[in-house]
Amino acid sequence: METDRVKLRYRAVLIAGPTASGKSALAMAIAQRFGGTVVNTDSMQVYADLRVITARPTIVEEASVPHRLYGHVDGAVNYSAARYVADVTALLAELGDSGSLPVLVGGTGLYFKALTEGFSAIPPVPEPVREAFRARVQGLETAMLHAELAACDPAMAQRLRPSDRMRVMRALEVFEATGRSLASFQGARQPGPLDGLPLVKLFVSPEREEVRARIDRRFEVMMGQGALEEVAALRERRLDPLLPVMRAHGVPGLIAHLDGQLSLDDAIRKGQADTRAYAKRQVTWFRHQMEDWRAVAPESALDLALRELNAVA
Repeated sequence: METDRVKLRYRAVLIAGPTASGKSALAMAIAQRFGGTVVNTDSMQVYADLRVITARPTIVEEASVPHRLYGHVDGAVNYSAARYVADVTALLAELGDSGSLPVLVGGTGLYFKALTEGFSAIPPVPEPVREAFRARVQGLETAMLHAELAACDPAMAQRLRPSDRMRVMRALEVFEATGRSLASFQGARQPGPLDGLPLVKLFVSPEREEVRARIDRRFEVMMGQGALEEVAALRERRLDPLLPVMRAHGVPGLIAHLDGQLSLDDAIRKGQADTRAYAKRQVTWFRHQMEDWRAVAPESALDLALRELNAVA
């Protein structure tokens, strides 16, 4: 059978690309053709709070082919790459038992790299430590936090921009919890669950202007589908603004609108601009970090994937 040959030749299909590149539709087509399961590899689509504004597959799409690791995390959780790898490792074992081909799709390069090349085993920061630390530094300017990091962990301070509040906070939290530099954990890597396995790895790469136009159109569509109401419900939870779910593209601008700080048109423009900038960073990151991936235009991606998967081992 065609599906049996896929099992013998490849263990998984990996599909990456900038946001709004059409990679989710490609993943569904492959999963439908080969009896596969679409597996989320996007760091924002894991959150239950945000279906619309993160462009998660619709309920109808999820019903048409198996989807996993979408919307399975509460927004109050600071979901990490290490936890993602643990979730995928367990899922791969389950799919292997059932004979379903994993089709991993998303735009989070760090997740793909952790799966294929391994990851640093950074211990989780206990929640009481995180809460106490954030209460202590609330209101402090980022430059002051960077100076504090330079005093206790000069190695990490040298790596981070003084204006990068999120990463400076992360380094300080790890030091507070462990007494060790984050750099010391980053040096030791554990193998990823897909390391060394035969994989199809595709990077869907539309023309830049096409991606920009798609992003702008999609944001307007999401607004019509209830993105503002979704963000309003998230806002009512009063979560820590440093949590990943609070920084999803479009969320900060729409919250600013709900708080009376931006007009709705300005909030939409901000969401579109932030997403366009992110798409540009995704392309740059994959170009420099994932050189063994095959870049393919959206219109030819399915044909190429089918040829690869149908090739006799």
